[in-house]
Amino acid sequence: MRRAIILVADSFGIGFTPDAESFGDSGANTYAHIARHYLAEKGEKLSLPNLNAMGLSAAGSAVATEKLEVTATAPVSGGYGAAAELSRGKDTPSGHWEMAGVPVMFDWGYYPRTPDCFPHNFLDTLMQRTGVAGVLGCIHASGTDIIRDLGEEHVRTGKPICYTSADSVFQVAAHEEVFGLERLYEFCEIARELLYKDNIGRVIARPFVGDDSASFVRTGNRRDYSVEPPEQTLLDCLVAEGHRVAAVGKISDIFAHRGITTSTKATGLEALINTTLEKINTEPDNTLIFTNLVNFDQDFGHRRDPEGYAEALKYFDQRLPEIQAAMSDEDLLVITADHGCDPTWQGTDHTREYVPVLTWRRGMGPVDLGIRKTFADIGQSLADYFRIPPLKQGESFLSALV
Repeated sequence: MRRAIILVADSFGIGFTPDAESFGDSGANTYAHIARHYLAEKGEKLSLPNLNAMGLSAAGSAVATEKLEVTATAPVSGGYGAAAELSRGKDTPSGHWEMAGVPVMFDWGYYPRTPDCFPHNFLDTLMQRTGVAGVLGCIHASGTDIIRDLGEEHVRTGKPICYTSADSVFQVAAHEEVFGLERLYEFCEIARELLYKDNIGRVIARPFVGDDSASFVRTGNRRDYSVEPPEQTLLDCLVAEGHRVAAVGKISDIFAHRGITTSTKATGLEALINTTLEKINTEPDNTLIFTNLVNFDQDFGHRRDPEGYAEALKYFDQRLPEIQAAMSDEDLLVITADHGCDPTWQGTDHTREYVPVLTWRRGMGPVDLGIRKTFADIGQSLADYFRIPPLKQGESFLSALV
């Protein structure tokens, strides 16, 4: 049996990269700063025994400029390293596409950090095509903050809430029951069509429910409308060679539904892990199970909640033995991230950081994979593992694991 499982701990960086200064992120370290905050608040060191047994702290220590305040680790049994990002951005599509062999070497379109940040001609056309009376927001904002601040006006007027972030993204929040979920999707599909020419990476539907600003909460019916990767990714190549790709969470959306055999949505960290376990127990040979654990980024990184992030990491760590026990002797597990999002850093945006590259299969001893120049080494190693032709980018580390 030959299967691989990628678990993307969305936003779990382990230290700023040499080019972080150009992003304003020199000094950021998601892992180290979460651990430091946890020690200060709880009076004890953050304990992630299973992740550290795979080499997490060893990888973090190799690239960190400060001490990791974590508990002592057991001997490592797995391949461990860190990878820098080659892509020009620090966004979700760039990180995922790069780990699948396609670094993003072009510049996305972005919106200025000013009020009324969206072009008027785009909004006029969008409103004409969708029939809405107007839109609210049109600023850089936190998704939870903006529905709290504008949600009641949205419910009263029926105008969707439009906002952006430091990423190349146009986001639309609307009440599932008042505005309608399908109507929100249709609105976003039209926006997606109009924004191709501006090279905006994603349009995201952000539905919410609730009665007032105190009770509004986003639902699990988020939908991302991404541009397609500019070249064939690992996923495309696997499917072309007769293999399967089982996408869990928002993976299918990130890859514009290309190179996907099955796609399963799930809401919340527990459900995402449970769905991944179900796939491990049911998917046949020659399958890549690819899961994005969005909650680290969405619920704790962007919301600048280091304590919540730490607790989520502890939960993930506790579930790892279940994942490992469900794997066959030939299955390969890869744990990584797509960027950083240091919850102690200024602002609410992603941070330019190294990501962990942790690999495990039954019986593996410790293997230092070193500091990788690109996330694409992951995709190249998996192409090697599945015995398909090599990808254009990346250097395989598979021989070190055998």
